[in-house]
Amino acid sequence: MSTPTAQSRPLAGMFWMLSAGISFVMMTALVKTMGTTMHPIQAAFLRYLFGLVFLIPALPAIMSTKLTRRHLTLFGVRGGIHALGVMLWFFAMTQIPLAEVTAMNYLTPVYVTLGAALFLGERLAFRRVAAVFVALIGAAIILRPGFREISAGHLAMLGTSLTLGGSYLIAKVAVGDVRPSVVVAHLSIWVTLFLTPFALAVWTPPNWSDLGILFLVACFATGGHYFMTLALQAAPVAVTQPVTFLQLIWATLMGALVFGEGVDVWVVAGGTLILAAVSFITWREAVLKRRAITPPGITPTVRVTAAHSDDPN
Repeated sequence: MSTPTAQSRPLAGMFWMLSAGISFVMMTALVKTMGTTMHPIQAAFLRYLFGLVFLIPALPAIMSTKLTRRHLTLFGVRGGIHALGVMLWFFAMTQIPLAEVTAMNYLTPVYVTLGAALFLGERLAFRRVAAVFVALIGAAIILRPGFREISAGHLAMLGTSLTLGGSYLIAKVAVGDVRPSVVVAHLSIWVTLFLTPFALAVWTPPNWSDLGILFLVACFATGGHYFMTLALQAAPVAVTQPVTFLQLIWATLMGALVFGEGVDVWVVAGGTLILAAVSFITWREAVLKRRAITPPGITPTVRVTAAHSDDPN
């Protein structure tokens, strides 16, 4: 729940969301620079292994939280699903342009919306159905089946969005009685555990350059999520969510200027449609939550915001 002070800081919210977007694009670009010098699964494992360093401040909360068998089951299942999504994402990074990876990442909240209706019993109103339909049109514009070859990288990204959507649905259940910081910490731990046997199966001795890059990837990923949290604390989703569109612009420019990838207007157009739909879905969720906690006849003094992370890392 935001404070009244936080409500009056829209510029700060936009700045932190902009910083989050730049961090995520830098993270993606660093993975791209590695190319095929390391197997994607090994790269994913090392990124999460390095990321465990950032859990040290959360250790007291992790150790003091009493978890039931149900909690451990939820965390374990989520870790397995998320690990699959991460492996698919790292593979896609070696196959398709940065802009396409970024644009297709926006599909994750759409899957979350559908999954919440199918499995959690949430109401799916006509406006949300329309927004989901618009997002699917955006995905079709990006992929253009019948007009271009759909590569393994595209299929991997579709799988990434789907698996991460499942991961976030499980998180939505878990945060009902476990602190969010503990849920996030257990995600990192379980994903690392699940990735370990797959990484060992394809292991090759890494060089210092790749290790340095993957440590930076972990830093940018952690920083991106931290900046996103600051953005949501500073301003409502209606202010911060549209700023995430710039992430697609940065990715397109980075791909063109650094990696020599062509600028595909269809990808930008499709990504714009998907993000517009996601922004509407997120805004509607925030509005509905605000109405649910506001007694009739009382003017709200605080805003309740909600957002979905579209980054697998």
